[in-house]
Amino acid sequence: MKTLGRHLLGELIGCKVKLDGVPFIKSSMEEAAIHANATIIESVFHQFSPHGVSGVVVIAESHLTIHTWPELNYAAVDVFTCGDTVDPWKAFNFLKDLFKAEKSIVKEITRGHYDLLNNKVNPSTEMTYQDI
Repeated sequence: MKTLGRHLLGELIGCKVKLDGVPFIKSSMEEAAIHANATIIESVFHQFSPHGVSGVVVIAESHLTIHTWPELNYAAVDVFTCGDTVDPWKAFNFLKDLFKAEKSIVKEITRGHYDLLNNKVNPSTEMTYQDI
């Protein structure tokens, strides 16, 4: 089924790199966007106290987000891309390798199903992706 985009919901577990500090996390996320062939528009990141970083890289093709728990060696990463020129898996795998994650869990969700958008399918008012 043709879709507008792909959305990876990822977890990076057992990271061997310290997942703290805005400069490192921001540059890592921007490099991941470049590896995916995305066009960076803007980046916003926030340092929490005592530790942890949340941020977003807005790309012309959608966005990359991260939330880190350095005390748990864990990062939650979302990569949402639209179109055919950007590969969200390249961004995710770049971060997994860079952060030296022992484990990763990823779910890919397709977004904007053309059949739904063009009324070729009659969805109920509430659906899950399993229903599509």
